[in-house]
Amino acid sequence: MTTVPAARSAPSVAGYWAGFAIVLVLLVVAPLVLPPFWRRFVTEILIWGLLAMSSDILIGYTGMVSFGHSAFFGLGMYGAAAALLTMKPPSLWLALLYGLVGAGAVAVFVAYFATRLRDIYFAISTLVFSQIFYVIIFTWTDVTGGENGLTFPQPPLTITGLIEARFTPESFHWFVLAVVTTAYLLVRRITRSPFGMVLQSIRENEPRTRAVGYHVERYKMVAVMLSGLVAGLAGALYAIQNKFAAPDFVFFTVSGEVVIFNVMGGMGTLVGPFAGAASFLLLREGLSRFLTEYYLIPLGIIFTLIVIFLPQGLLGFLRRRLNQ
Repeated sequence: MTTVPAARSAPSVAGYWAGFAIVLVLLVVAPLVLPPFWRRFVTEILIWGLLAMSSDILIGYTGMVSFGHSAFFGLGMYGAAAALLTMKPPSLWLALLYGLVGAGAVAVFVAYFATRLRDIYFAISTLVFSQIFYVIIFTWTDVTGGENGLTFPQPPLTITGLIEARFTPESFHWFVLAVVTTAYLLVRRITRSPFGMVLQSIRENEPRTRAVGYHVERYKMVAVMLSGLVAGLAGALYAIQNKFAAPDFVFFTVSGEVVIFNVMGGMGTLVGPFAGAASFLLLREGLSRFLTEYYLIPLGIIFTLIVIFLPQGLLGFLRRRLNQ
């Protein structure tokens, strides 16, 4: 009896890793064949997908809708900027570390207060916190540059004793791909661990999870902190790519787009947010070229249709089609 489910799951597992390998190979080859604009665009999709995946830890696995990820993303950007403007010579690894520390510190602060609330009250509290940090960054001109933001040089790729070279568009894409792939595999392992199973239990039935004996608030706090760290990593990568940090990325609309990425791609999948980010960004880019200032109208209609007819997102739809 027990061997049948295992036998049935083996092809799906093999198919998953085969698909993963194919997508990874395509992303490795992409900068070699794409023109400069689309090469940079694919790199940005990876970074935005990483941000959306960080949100999926809360939305898809813990059942907590967050509108505060713009704060984590923005503090990751400003953390990287602080390292690159204060450390001589500029260090790539310190920039990533500062970005993680900045986002992690904010995530601890937000988690301590916001996880005491549930449902819509949690979502509103994260929105409030993101706006608090936006106002601080926007008005603290002497440190953050205010509305003009901060600009800084892009650090070289340095591995002590092995390599020290300036980034090219191709090498930076491969670096981002390596970081995103590592982050994805790490988060995937966490969500499949006993800790991840508890998060999913909280999503399905929080009172019963609490009754079993789990300290729900602690698990929620760790989930928010983990999500904030991954979002901060995305922010640091985005800052390094564009060589600037601006308060616009701390504004709550960024958090709203991240939620849209998850809904479009499929929540609770980790891969879905990447598909959602790619779909949304490609649609926005294509529509804005033809409809200029009115592109949001068809984009909103397409999103509404996806919510109505594909409630499980694009990835959920593909799964159903493949299983038929």
